[in-house]
Amino acid sequence: MFYILRAMQGDVLSTSFNASREFRVRIVERPGLTLAPDGLRALQAGCRTVVRACLKGQSLDYGLFAEGSDAWDRSVITLVTRRSDGRPVAFNAMPLLDVLHGGDRKTVLHLGLVMVDPEERSGGLSWILYGLTCFALFLRQRMRPLWISSVTQVPAVVGMVAETFSTVFPAQENTRQNFTHQHLAHQIMQPHRAAFGVGPDAGYDPERQVITNAYTGGSDNLKKTFDLATKHRKDGYNQYCERELDYARGDDVLQIGAIDLAAGQRFLSRSVPKSALPQLAVQALVLMTGTTLAPLVQWLDSSRPLGRLRASQ
Repeated sequence: MFYILRAMQGDVLSTSFNASREFRVRIVERPGLTLAPDGLRALQAGCRTVVRACLKGQSLDYGLFAEGSDAWDRSVITLVTRRSDGRPVAFNAMPLLDVLHGGDRKTVLHLGLVMVDPEERSGGLSWILYGLTCFALFLRQRMRPLWISSVTQVPAVVGMVAETFSTVFPAQENTRQNFTHQHLAHQIMQPHRAAFGVGPDAGYDPERQVITNAYTGGSDNLKKTFDLATKHRKDGYNQYCERELDYARGDDVLQIGAIDLAAGQRFLSRSVPKSALPQLAVQALVLMTGTTLAPLVQWLDSSRPLGRLRASQ
C-alpha cells in the first residue's frame, strides 16, 4: 500500500506490494533519510546481493556503492524480491538530480543503475524496473510532467527509453534536440557525473549528447562490447548505437525526456501486464488520494505556520 512520509523538506514515496504471483516490489524514495538504520542496512544488503549475482562476485565503486556516498539520501530505490523465498533478484537505483529549469529549481529523475539476477532475466521485470517507479512519482506530483535522463550504451535500453517517454533526444524518431535538452544535459554533465559512474576525464559531445570514454568513474565493470550488449527488437535502435557509439573506447548516450500524461498512458497500455493492472490501479488510487488529502490535512493543522494561507477564524 502506498503511504506518504515526511522527510527533511518534502513528502517522499514509500510503497511495497505484490506485483505478480512470483515477485514483490518495494519502492523507497531517499531511504538514507527515511528508513531506520536496520531497514536501510537490509535494503542495502538486498541490492548488494543482486550486484554479486550479476557481476559474479565483483563489486561496483560508484553511486550507491561508493565509499562514504550519500547517494542513498538522494535516490529512489526499487527492489524486487521473489515471494517464495524473499531472495532479492533485481533493483533499480534512480538518482534525483537537482537542476535549474525556467528559472526554478527542478529535479530530474535519472533512470540510473538497473541490475537483474541472470536467472530472472526472462521473468518480465522490465516494466517494474524501468517504468513503475517513474509512473508512481508522476502520480505523486499530481501528473505534472517529470523530466527523466538515462545514460547507457545498451541498445535495448536506448530503445525502451525512446518508446516509453515523451520528447526524448537522442534516438526518438521525429524528436529534435532543443534548448531544454541541451540545458538539462549540460547541468547533468557538470556536477552529477558521479551519479552514473562517469569520471572527470570523460569527454562529452553536446550536439549528439554522447559521453566518450565513460567507464572510468567506478562503473568499469559495466562496460560491454556491441556484440554483448542486449539488442532491441527494432533494429533501428541497434543501428543507431553501433553508428554513434565507440564501444571499444566505452561511449554512452545521454538521453533526456519526460514522463507526462501521454507517456503514462503508453506505459499502462504497452508495458504493464494485464494481470498486474488491477493491483496497479488500486495503488494508483491510494497514491492520488494521499497526494490530494495530505495538503488539506496540513492546511487544517493549526500548529503549522502558513501565514496568509491559513483560513480566517
